[in-house]
Amino acid sequence: MATDTSSQKRKRARDFGIPFDGTPGPMNAITDVAGIHVGFSTIREETPRPGRKLPVRTGVTAILPHATAGEPVPVFAGIHRFNGNGEMTGSHWIEDGGYFIGPVLITNTHGVGMAHHGAVRWMIDRYAATYEGDEHLWIMPVVAETYDGLLNDINGQHVTAGHVFEALNGANTGPVAEGNVGGGTGMIAYGFKGGTGTASRRIAIDGTDFTVAALVQANHGQRDWLTIGGVPVGKLSKQDNPGLSERGSIIVVIATDLPLAPHQLQKLARRAAIGIGRNGTIGGNNSGDIFLAFSTANPHPMRHKAEAVLTIAMINDDVLDPVYQAVVQSVEEAVVNAMIAAETTGGTIHDRYLIPAIDAEAVAHLMRRSGE
Repeated sequence: MATDTSSQKRKRARDFGIPFDGTPGPMNAITDVAGIHVGFSTIREETPRPGRKLPVRTGVTAILPHATAGEPVPVFAGIHRFNGNGEMTGSHWIEDGGYFIGPVLITNTHGVGMAHHGAVRWMIDRYAATYEGDEHLWIMPVVAETYDGLLNDINGQHVTAGHVFEALNGANTGPVAEGNVGGGTGMIAYGFKGGTGTASRRIAIDGTDFTVAALVQANHGQRDWLTIGGVPVGKLSKQDNPGLSERGSIIVVIATDLPLAPHQLQKLARRAAIGIGRNGTIGGNNSGDIFLAFSTANPHPMRHKAEAVLTIAMINDDVLDPVYQAVVQSVEEAVVNAMIAAETTGGTIHDRYLIPAIDAEAVAHLMRRSGE
């Protein structure tokens, strides 16, 4: 088995002249939010394993808030279910408690249990002083999924705890790999190869600069819906169309360093629906479109160690409009970046489908023509 965790730089949408609104951060990635690290474990094979019919193309994506902290740090969060044919563990507590603790993992539909198991073990090992004491603390990881069974032997359940550890232990700041990496390895978007994508925006509130960013696992939409920058790229594309109907999902993780309360973060999560809608999806019935937003601001100790009265900073709701705009712009671009970075997958004698990578040069040409 070959496990590929390559983060070699691939071209992104802006490299082809595809335009987007807003001002990105230095890396145009979720890691532009200070303290966030991202890691991957990628399993990419072209022949089936013994006794199996399909190749393995899957993995795990890990997002770590407060990655270098020596103990767990709760982060305020909000969640939104746009269409519910999917899973994100820990969501009930995020809705009730308004925060989560630990990493966010994204994998395939049948890998959720192992990712959850691995995350618990990693938390216990990483923060032994916290979890191995006599305080009877529990761990409730956030694990999300999309379905990669068209390109991956999903029923073989090939994600292991080792892959979870690899993604978490290899997480780092800096540029983020996109396309066929981590949980996005076997995903499809709008009839093109999809996967992992990210983008960020810089905004100023009352003279202070902040970052809003998104990371997506894009596995949604059908070809005729695809729109980029207002251009009906899917309908105009001359590339072969596998003819797939909507049967996938998208996970969106929004991160910011803005001081926001849980109810405000829930509002941010809801705006991800507008971001993915910019690219044409209607949120099909078979799609699981689940969005998480969290803030690295307002760090507090774990609740059992905190004071009885907590003090938080939060921006005024009346100035949230530029924040909403930054969310929509980041999500829209992250989806396109996922597709631009992705590589054609399938088409072997062992595959049921050949899913092409989108021709970024052709997309850029269509957009230039539309502006003439």
